[in-house]
This record gives sequence, C-alpha cells and structure tokens, in this order.
Amino acid sequence: MSIARPVVLDIDHSVGALPGERRIALADAWQEAIRFGCGLPRMRAFAAELDARMPAFADHGTVFLGSGDFHHLSWPLIARCIAARGHTVGHPLRIVVLDNHPDNMRFPFGVHCGSWVRRVALLPQVAHVHVAGITSGDIGRGHAWENYLTPLRAGKLTYWSCGVDTGWAKWLGLGRAFRSFADGDALVAALCNELAAKPQPTYLSIDKDAFAPGVVRTNWDQGVLLAHHGDAVIAALRGSIVGSDVTGDVSVWRYRTAWKRWLSVGDGQDTAHAPADLPQWQAGQTAFNQQLLTKIWGVCG
Repeated sequence: MSIARPVVLDIDHSVGALPGERRIALADAWQEAIRFGCGLPRMRAFAAELDARMPAFADHGTVFLGSGDFHHLSWPLIARCIAARGHTVGHPLRIVVLDNHPDNMRFPFGVHCGSWVRRVALLPQVAHVHVAGITSGDIGRGHAWENYLTPLRAGKLTYWSCGVDTGWAKWLGLGRAFRSFADGDALVAALCNELAAKPQPTYLSIDKDAFAPGVVRTNWDQGVLLAHHGDAVIAALRGSIVGSDVTGDVSVWRYRTAWKRWLSVGDGQDTAHAPADLPQWQAGQTAFNQQLLTKIWGVCG
C-alpha cells in the first residue's frame, strides 16, 4: 500500500486534522443520503463520485470515513482496491476488519453500516473476511436469525469474538466460522498468529468501536480491545497491507429520514444530541487516528 497522503472523506466533519491529508468535502450532498444506510442506486452514485474525486488508488494512503455510521463505505473502497490492483479469483484479496459488530446483519433496504460485510465477503476476488473484536450480542443466540448465513457457510467469513455465547453456530454446522476467546489478549494472539502465518495482500478496515471506551470514545457500543492490540494486528500484517480505512469517529446528526431515526434508536444510538464532553472525545479521536496512521505507515514503508 502507498504510504502517501491519507484521504479524509469529510461527510460529517468529525475527523480532525491529519498529517499530509487530502480532504474531500462531501457533507452537504451526502450526509443524510448515505449515513447509516442507503439504497443500492444511491450507493452506486456515491461510488461514482468517489471515483471522480479521489486520487488514483496508488497515490493515497489510509482513508478516514468519520462516524461508524459510514462503515458501509468500505464496500466501494474495497472495490476500488480490487479494480486498481487487478485482484482475481487466482490472486485474491484478504479483508481484516476490527469491529465490535459483525456488520453482516440482515438489511432489506440496500446496504447499511451493519450489513456491508456480506457484500464484500461474496465478491469472487475476496479470499476471506475476518471480523475481529466482536463483543456485541449481534452474534449471540438471540440475534442469530439476523446474521446472513451464506458467507459463513461458504467459508468466506470468520467471526472472532469474546464474551458472546455463539454455541448456536455449531447446531447449524457453522462452528468453523466462529472463533471464541476468553478475552482480547487471547483473541488478538490467535488472530496475529493466523495472519502472520498466511501472508497475502490484505485490506485492513478499522472501526474504533472495537476498542474499549478507555482507549477512545465512539457513538456505538464498544468492545474490549486496547491500543496495543490494534498495534499487534497491524504489525502482523507487515508487508501485506495494500489498502486501509478507519472509521468510528464521533459526530452529531439528526436524521431527516424517519426509518433512519427508528433504526438508529433501535440500535441504541443517540446521534441527535451532543454529549457534554464531545470536544474531549473528538480530541481523543484525533490523537488515536494519528497513532493508527503512524502504525499503518510503519508496516507499509
């Protein structure tokens, strides 16, 4: 991956200044349209705008997306990576996602921040998707029916979790797709061993809600990973990262679209009201973004 300038897709004004950044203003036209989720025609229109306005793939580094409400934008970014690098079934791309949620949940209205992984996992040019750091009940028994099972059955997707009862998966013959651990240390150690033992071109997507609130604050429920866990995963991918993005920043937005308000509240979010310590949270986000960027640069140089 190029260690050139990072790109900020400035859709919600949440990403603080980054060294050498290229910032693309997108908020006025796109924030309501694509935040949380959107229909497929709108996603295709957004992807076309990215193609028109972003620098060539080889000329930029990590892409910063803003709030985790935009994590589904990893899908068109990964598609750009595949097209630019010429990945094929014979020369596939591996995807590693750090996230507190599986992002493989059923969504009937197109694609949203919790459903995009299915779209990516089923691309023929993708070898495998690892979603690591999950502590969310989204993969527990009570939400089992909400998970798309096709990529799990196809051997294209693995969940790496801790603290979640995933015993239901064995009853459906999906046990190999679920890796459960006692804590973050054990999870990351096993993940790093697998990644380092099987080096291949990898796209890394980081949603900072995988990290504990003491590391950085997001506007989603958060996991248990610590900063050194993220460093270890990045280090295990030394020489393998060919593309990357970061999401999970904090911003305030009141949806004008009723179904987005309902679904957001149903997921436990309150993005319409700014917490009193929002400036402090955003300052911590900026510092953590810079740390992640430095670590990624370090293994790509």
